[in-house]
Amino acid sequence: MVEAPQTEEGWFALHDFRSIDWDAWRDAPERERRRAIEEGESFLKHRELVADTDEGDSGLFSVLGHKADLLFVHFRPSLDDLSSIERRFEDTALAAFTERTTSYVSVTEVSGYVSDAYFEEGPEEVDAGLRRYIEGKLTPEIPDDEYVCFYPMSKRRGEEYNWYDLSFEDRADLMADHGEVGKEYAGKIKQVIASSVGFDDHEWGVTLFGSDPTDIKDIVYEMRFDPASSRYGEFGDFYIGRRFPPADLGAYLAGETVPTGEGDEDGAHAGHAHGEGGHHGDDGHGSRGAGHDHASAGGGPAHGDHPHGDGEAGGEGDHPQAGDESGHGEEGGTSDAEIRGELADLNIYAGKPSGEDVYATVLYSEADIDELFDEVEGLRGNFDHYGTHVKTAVYEGRHTDRAAVVSIWDTASAAETAAGFLSELPEVVARAGEESGFGTMGMFYTVKPEHQGEFTDTFDDIGEILAEMDGHVETDLMMNVEDENDMFIASQWEAKEDAMTFFGSDEFRETVQWGREVLADRPRHVFLA
Repeated sequence: MVEAPQTEEGWFALHDFRSIDWDAWRDAPERERRRAIEEGESFLKHRELVADTDEGDSGLFSVLGHKADLLFVHFRPSLDDLSSIERRFEDTALAAFTERTTSYVSVTEVSGYVSDAYFEEGPEEVDAGLRRYIEGKLTPEIPDDEYVCFYPMSKRRGEEYNWYDLSFEDRADLMADHGEVGKEYAGKIKQVIASSVGFDDHEWGVTLFGSDPTDIKDIVYEMRFDPASSRYGEFGDFYIGRRFPPADLGAYLAGETVPTGEGDEDGAHAGHAHGEGGHHGDDGHGSRGAGHDHASAGGGPAHGDHPHGDGEAGGEGDHPQAGDESGHGEEGGTSDAEIRGELADLNIYAGKPSGEDVYATVLYSEADIDELFDEVEGLRGNFDHYGTHVKTAVYEGRHTDRAAVVSIWDTASAAETAAGFLSELPEVVARAGEESGFGTMGMFYTVKPEHQGEFTDTFDDIGEILAEMDGHVETDLMMNVEDENDMFIASQWEAKEDAMTFFGSDEFRETVQWGREVLADRPRHVFLA
């Protein structure tokens, strides 16, 4: 008998598709419509706030086309929780104006394709990054204000191609290749794969989330050419929609464009439902979409009995931008371009406006440096699966007791997603860019080995000058624990003007000129508000 992969199940999922009886809605008295909106909005808000259980998530979506008008997506720990949600909705006045067109029941899962050690030795035996990836798969969150695509699928059992006749090794190889395609969409697509074997008509329910609907089209199209789909994939109906907050329900029923942009103020949207930072270690310090299955940037191996492997993402948030002395603007609105212009006026190279920029997330930790490095190394192994990953490293401070974890990516969304995983590192005390005042961060200081000692001595001399400057708070030269010749400089100032005064000083100009002789490459700077 062919070996079946081991599986572990997480949250149960209900995709509830509803059509609106528009004739009944138009003919109803105003008070009935108002009551329907109020009760529907209250019901949906409470579901997004997970008021009916301690865990889970819910989302409301408008659906395009004739197949449905609304989609309610619910993730809960048990089938009984989902059953209760169904019955509670039927008690609302809104339910009388809707008809269920279809539904889909499934349960999130990970399989033995992901990690033999996870099943054979236990979760505690796998590295922290893979463990978070698996947790995100089993207990997913729904991204805010994202387009959604849902479809069911099965693996073919035909005479010529039968997925279930293949050996475990052959299936694993096919899914590994399939996952390589998904990795190209890291930072663009987040997906939730849930098994419906024995629960519904197909074998899996696939939910894709993305800020650009053409990315959804592209990943599905590209996957069709991979043998795991072209030979073995069978698909049901596809649905496409857009998330909007329950507070916009009245606007939706009135024919307005949703989301209106006004519905999040009451905190009812899922982005606020679990508090800052989420509850899966997916969001980091105010970022959303960073984690859970937000592996886009980070996750884990892209293997599984599902259509896309991994390759997902979360939303964008504030991010440090590295250019050659590029700016990220102060709160209140100094733009990158404005800071670049000011630096150019000082005859300081500020990087090209586009074409060479990368995006960085920097978190500070007071954990033991060896313990911190071990954790980061596990995450980095997962990050390396993604083509957008540039580098992730741990830097030890020379003048402070904290270390910095720096993760650099080709896209802002991937960097923000990585922040969600990194925020779960031990004893994280701050994220760069969230301090008060104005921060500058010089990265990519790769020193020629023969000048390493000279470079650190010169920095100490500059540090004495900085200590005497108005508005200077703190500066530290931090060294890569794996490569003493790789450094970055983090400075904190009371205001942008104070930093610009330093960048315009003769001491800084002389240091820049000297740096050309001792550095292996031109550094890039990150300015953080």
